[in-house]
Amino acid sequence: MSDGPLTLGTAGHIDHGKSALIQALTGVDTDRLPEEQARGVSIELGYASLELPSGRSLSVVDVPGHERYVRTMVAGATGIDLYLMVIAADDGVMPQTREHAAVLRALSIPHGVLAVTKSDLADPARAAAEAAELLPGSEVIPVSVRTGEGLGALRAALDRVAAQVPGRSGVPGETRLHVDRVFSMRGSGTVVTGTLWSGHIARGDRLQVLPGGRRARAREVQVHDRAVERALAGQRVAVNLAGLSHDQVARGDLLAPEGGQIQETFRLDAELSFTASRPEPETGTRVHVHHGTRETPGRLTWLGGPFWQLRLERPLIAVAGDRLVVRQIAPPDTLGGGRVLDAHPGRHGPGRELLARLSRLARGEPEPEPAAPDPPGPPPVIEPAPLSASALALETRLRAAGFAPPPDRELDAEDLAALRAAGRVVRISRTLHYHADVLAAARSRVLELAREHGGAVTLAQLRDALGTSRKFAQALLEHLDSERVTIRRDDAHVVRRQHL
Repeated sequence: MSDGPLTLGTAGHIDHGKSALIQALTGVDTDRLPEEQARGVSIELGYASLELPSGRSLSVVDVPGHERYVRTMVAGATGIDLYLMVIAADDGVMPQTREHAAVLRALSIPHGVLAVTKSDLADPARAAAEAAELLPGSEVIPVSVRTGEGLGALRAALDRVAAQVPGRSGVPGETRLHVDRVFSMRGSGTVVTGTLWSGHIARGDRLQVLPGGRRARAREVQVHDRAVERALAGQRVAVNLAGLSHDQVARGDLLAPEGGQIQETFRLDAELSFTASRPEPETGTRVHVHHGTRETPGRLTWLGGPFWQLRLERPLIAVAGDRLVVRQIAPPDTLGGGRVLDAHPGRHGPGRELLARLSRLARGEPEPEPAAPDPPGPPPVIEPAPLSASALALETRLRAAGFAPPPDRELDAEDLAALRAAGRVVRISRTLHYHADVLAAARSRVLELAREHGGAVTLAQLRDALGTSRKFAQALLEHLDSERVTIRRDDAHVVRRQHL
């Protein structure tokens, strides 16, 4: 049974009564801004402390439900341990209900309770059935804030679920607090708040603010407005920082120990999964990547299987094992998410050795020790395995297809693997293989075009030069980008100097 600090996060569509429910459970109105109170709409994250029947206390993060504030919702959800999904009886499951559920899945937050609010206004049966289908396995509790019906049952359900959730206090790792709010208090100075992901913060600790490494000291530490000597992982924490003005810290920054090992990164290798309702994105797709309370645009590069490299336009401060949310930029929507496997990888595309390494990391296996150097002598001669008749036939087919090969789904996977191992074909995207000779010819044509057009090639130029479609030209250029032959600049792909 878990009894360590835990953080509960709300989720659900706008106007389904999340903040009203939290106020009924805790006595705290989490809509603290005048604009929120005037409009009756949550805009920023709200916070409260919830006492459960067992005597246990949960930190609560109340998130906005409007589609315009999904980024704020994700910033709040990244630090939670269990959820309270709120669905109104008179509406049922709505678009932001589904997107918030997708965020919870992306963050791998499986534990929570479904509250069907406004059960005094409509029969909760339909909404309860929809809720159970959306997040199967979670308890569904009909409630009414107006009458108080179901609030005791909801507290009891949260108590039962909290007992099953492992706390963060025993998880190893450096102190990390992702800042979600910054303000200044008369007589105290700069105060930051956030959920403590790992480690602890004590009064007097020397800290740094990342990115940038600005230094500060923890003058005072509070948990839900109560001063403590030390705050533990899993708690909502406020830290009064000495040595920094409030404009030197912002939401998205990270508090970490001074002299610690955590560093910012512009690349991540990750294991990602995407919602089943849409096709997986292609290499080169520009997305929003959310981690902690920070977000940045970036591009996806497929590495094989469920593994992707995220190339970021602004730095994130992540470590292996952290969860990510990946969202579509336009129109905004949650695509999926996953887990960081390597927080500081080199820039690379797919490869067999890389795929094997990422598979090991995904299984939780440690990195192998470096092999001892071989004794001097001639390298062993390794004879390639002979290709089967069907593999040779497939090679002929791919060579004849030229710059418009058939998709992988039409080809035999074993024969493709054998041809890749023999160096006869090359995978250039999740769904396409090219014969090695054809790919070499395409590369040569790209270099020729670049010399003719000032060092750069557009997709349309390559499409016309090869007499193929936009789809194949784009896949070829993205492959050459990943191989560091070209680099994308706006609508053109510039050949790197060493290849001209």
